[in-house]
Amino acid sequence: MSEQTIRIGPAGWSYKDWEGIVYPQKPGSKFDPLGYLSGFFDTIEINSTFYRPPSPATAASWVNRIERNPKFKFTAKLYRVFTHEHGGATVQDETEYRRGLEPIFQAGRLGAILLQFPWSFKNTGPEREHLARLLKQFSDYPLVVELRHASWNMPEVVEWFEESGVGFCNIDQPLFRHSIKPSSLATSKVGYIRLHGRNYRTWFSENRQPSDRYDYLYPPDELEPWVERVRMVSQHTRETFVVTNNHYLGKAVANALDIKALLAGEKVRGPAILCERYPHLREIIRL
Repeated sequence: MSEQTIRIGPAGWSYKDWEGIVYPQKPGSKFDPLGYLSGFFDTIEINSTFYRPPSPATAASWVNRIERNPKFKFTAKLYRVFTHEHGGATVQDETEYRRGLEPIFQAGRLGAILLQFPWSFKNTGPEREHLARLLKQFSDYPLVVELRHASWNMPEVVEWFEESGVGFCNIDQPLFRHSIKPSSLATSKVGYIRLHGRNYRTWFSENRQPSDRYDYLYPPDELEPWVERVRMVSQHTRETFVVTNNHYLGKAVANALDIKALLAGEKVRGPAILCERYPHLREIIRL
């Protein structure tokens, strides 16, 4: 590859529990968290698109708010009616989703669309057919697929993705029986790595807050193998996106900075306020 770009950043930016940790305690109405984070990171995964398509005006505002960083690209989750509600998506759903992402796509700021499937989505005939339909339906976008069940970890699936020009999402998650294990696969020009944390006790628990699943801070010894995987993936891709999804209390931001520093071998820019919650960052953040 003539050019290899690695973009690192958190999943999402609109979290109330980040105030006083990632953002000022009382940021005020003029404070822009997206613009603020784009000063430190070259990507952020849009997770709100999993729950509903954005309006074109909202998406256009996102583009405007990151314009000071010419290297920045978003990634966006596909709307859940396509990935989690088989047969539930309508023509209008597709139309609204496409219309919502159009400002980002036209601006050249869309790195990939992430098709995120749950652990229950297994490698069976109906599921393969459903995935094949989605890959064809959205083939005009750069696509990455996240599969969590180990039944998909087969050479035939890798070959299918390579032939289709679809990226494989390498993930870190709690390893239960039949959970897909960490990998360093590159099946398209877009590489993708996603770190969810390792909260075994709360991953499948009912009656818990969603934040319980993502309340996990990776120590350096757990990040170092992933840094090597990032390097491996980037050798075979044009762009590699590394997304930290352990968002609770700003842990995703802290670990994204850890990964940046490990890759660079030097200090990196980051929010100074974050060091108050995570003191180890004082050793890697360039203030």
